[in-house]
Amino acid sequence: MGTIETWMMKHSLLFAGATRHPFIRSIRDGTLHLSAFKRWLCCGLPYWMVQDHAYKEQDYIFVSAFVPFVASVLLKAWKESDDNSDMEIILNGLATLEGELKWFKNEASKWGISLSSSVPLKANLDYCSFVESLMSSDVEYTVAITAYWAIEAVYQASYSHCLEEDSNTPAELKEACERWGNDVFGQYCFSLQQIANRCLAKAPDDLVSKAEVVFLRVLKHEVEFWNMSCGGT
Repeated sequence: MGTIETWMMKHSLLFAGATRHPFIRSIRDGTLHLSAFKRWLCCGLPYWMVQDHAYKEQDYIFVSAFVPFVASVLLKAWKESDDNSDMEIILNGLATLEGELKWFKNEASKWGISLSSSVPLKANLDYCSFVESLMSSDVEYTVAITAYWAIEAVYQASYSHCLEEDSNTPAELKEACERWGNDVFGQYCFSLQQIANRCLAKAPDDLVSKAEVVFLRVLKHEVEFWNMSCGGT
């Protein structure tokens, strides 16, 4: 069992809080509510449409900040990794983000949402600032790849939960869930997990501790992001 698996057992309640948040459960159970999203959209769309696309507005802002972070992880891999295949794996992830941004833009255009005028809420700003701090040259590759894995893994674990056989996820939301909950993305997250485990196995104790703190901060920010999606700030 690698370091990542040990952490996931050690912090299982925190990981569950990020991947089984009420926002995710409301998608899975088909019990979405309009009231939490009136601050973003006030139009005559069906309730599921308003909730899902209002959330996308904030998610688009985060993904836009996430792209340069992944690019910085790629650069760190080039400089610090002892395995050239790391760069190929990270580059594949970076390439898919272009399609993800296009998808957000297409969805926004479809429902008349102006992403250019979107205002990030506090939880989003805090998360983007945290991600930006990881781009510093002072942040080791081991820490950065751990954060990258954690961010992606939370999304995959959350949305794959909404695709399980006993879920009641509305058909209209399944496209969004399948973007991050599909098996291909799950395999990609596992590849990142293997890289992180390899780096952590070779890292000194102080660096492992630093990476664990970053992992916990990702979980904290994810919970706050979901809270924002449920009507927080």
